[in-house]
Amino acid sequence: MASNRPKRTDTDEKVAELLRTAKNSLGLSLTFLTRLDGETQHLEVVESSIPFFHDGQTQPQATSLCQAILDGKLPSVIPNVAKLPEAKRLPAARFPRIRSYISVPVSLSDGTLYGTFCAAGFTADNDLTKRDRALMEVLASAAATIIEPGIQERRREAAILSRLQPIRDAGGPRIVLQPIVALADGARVGAEALSRFPAEWGQAPDEVFADAASIGIGLELEMLAVRHAVDAFVGVSGYLSINFSAQTLLDDRCQELLNSFPLERIVLELSEHDPVLDYRVLLDALAPLRRSGLRLAIDDVGAGFASLRHILLTSPDVIKLDRSIVAGIAADPILRRLVRSLTEFGHGAGAAVVAEGVETRDDALALRDVGVDYGQGWHFARPGSADQLDDHYQIDEVLV
Repeated sequence: MASNRPKRTDTDEKVAELLRTAKNSLGLSLTFLTRLDGETQHLEVVESSIPFFHDGQTQPQATSLCQAILDGKLPSVIPNVAKLPEAKRLPAARFPRIRSYISVPVSLSDGTLYGTFCAAGFTADNDLTKRDRALMEVLASAAATIIEPGIQERRREAAILSRLQPIRDAGGPRIVLQPIVALADGARVGAEALSRFPAEWGQAPDEVFADAASIGIGLELEMLAVRHAVDAFVGVSGYLSINFSAQTLLDDRCQELLNSFPLERIVLELSEHDPVLDYRVLLDALAPLRRSGLRLAIDDVGAGFASLRHILLTSPDVIKLDRSIVAGIAADPILRRLVRSLTEFGHGAGAAVVAEGVETRDDALALRDVGVDYGQGWHFARPGSADQLDDHYQIDEVLV
């Protein structure tokens, strides 16, 4: 048997307790949970009275007692291996000379076979009965309940990694640019870089980035997106607005990447939805970048309370009003008062104000009337390539 001794997890310890129950109840020397992958039998958790057996051992699945039992070649309860010619031919009957055996399947809630829950002895035991098998089946069911959440999580992680791998191989997500327009005269002052993933995934970009972060490749994916964005912006006038999560900003690799760009042309957006665990650490990371010309924007302002805290503690250069308080402002006096108040608040803090989600001429004019500096949204242009950006947009023109 090949040997590898992984440290037990909390889940393993819970399974081990079930195995000890079986071991003590049956009076056998060895109990274990296996995982079967079609080729190899993995002894994932082992409770043994002798040191020869331990977690992590493997053996060929095809020649195991468990596989013979699953195939119906042997009964699930074997009081005496030596009396069954089919069992005597298997390696376990010769070394380590197993003489009594019980094996029951471990199945997940969707019916998938995971492996087996087993007990073995090194002497014949004619007292083993169907009642003992029933006990093992109950314990196997309990083990399945314990291990299934971890299995489902690993499947989820594998599915995410498989989906994202072609994006990683391609150097990052597709990038589109949406113009940011001065509401006073229609001049384009910059553009926001937006990541796009395959439509058939049915996921918003922030959900894809959250999935990537959950499997440990969030930083990589964000940095790939930013590299693509900067490449897409070459030769375009104005500033480039890009998104980074607060935690990514603290990574040295992110700092190195940002320092390779012309920072005076970069506005970095910090989302309302990005938790900041320690503002002092974040500000320390941003300080040298801002001294080199980087500007900081707080995104999604008005969507919740976190953005106001971001503003108070980071002194941003730009605040971006969330589309939820922008859409319909022309016909809603309460929204107008709210946006006017946030705009005055932003200006008082020394920040320019950008409204996101501007989709109608009337909303664009209403935003200008309450003092908002810049607008971004479908009224001006849908996100597209760099060569689709114009230098000037008509504020009162309806986009067809």
